[in-house]
Amino acid sequence: MFTCINQSCGTQWELSDVVIKDEGQGPLFRCALCGARNYLKRVETKDGRVIYKQIEGKPLT
Repeated sequence: MFTCINQSCGTQWELSDVVIKDEGQGPLFRCALCGARNYLKRVETKDGRVIYKQIEGKPLT
């Protein structure tokens, strides 16, 4: 589950509710209610599955 980082929003989203894309700063989803960018980290598990973990702030690139 992901939570919008916008302090006045804070809406919680399931993975199936968000569209993950890369706008040039790594994977993120935009909150459907307020439009805030919520940054994610792409992680590949040992069995080959890809999962996303939410990170605070902007990624260091």
